[in-house]
Amino acid sequence: MKVSTKGRYALRMLLDLAEHNNEGFISLKEIAKRQSISKQYLEQIVSLLHTSNILRANRGKQGGYMLAKSPAQITVAQILRITEGSLAPVACLDDEDNQCERDGFCKTLPMWQGLNNVITDYLDNVNLQSILDQYQAQGSDNYMI
Repeated sequence: MKVSTKGRYALRMLLDLAEHNNEGFISLKEIAKRQSISKQYLEQIVSLLHTSNILRANRGKQGGYMLAKSPAQITVAQILRITEGSLAPVACLDDEDNQCERDGFCKTLPMWQGLNNVITDYLDNVNLQSILDQYQAQGSDNYMI
């Protein structure tokens, strides 16, 4: 699995919101400036995250975005599934039911399933709060993904 710019930028945007979680709604302009990401690109990402109930939106002069859940409740796996569609390392594992015609006799399938399990287990257990806590413990407020 290779994470696209969309997935990486979504994670950076949500980490920014998590870091500023007590400041109310934050404008995309502020996030874009802090993260050095174009506002137009963030607008595309926001629509995915908002429809997935990870973000709350507020229109108007005091408008912007904030997390709909606590940072501890939003996992990296959730974010990447929304932006990337799948965490699977190979296409035959994209769907719950393997659609591959070689499914019954593929010698490499167990290995791919094992890799998929490792990826999924790891990313399901990393949340926004744990990322922020890790960087705080290192004495760094500068995170790059």
